Amino acid sequence: MMPTVEQALTNAARLLEQAEIETNLALMERLDELASSWLGMAQLLMERERA
Repeated sequence: MMPTVEQALTNAARLLEQAEIETNLALMERLDELASSWLGMAQLLMERERA
């Protein structure tokens, strides 16, 4: 099932919040990358809704 824009943004925000408090640099970077993926998904979903 495809996530909604709201779900994608919520996931991105949650991951970024975790990255902010993470002390392990490698994990912090991975969380940031995952958040970026969710933001990209949200953007694609918004573009699809406009079409």
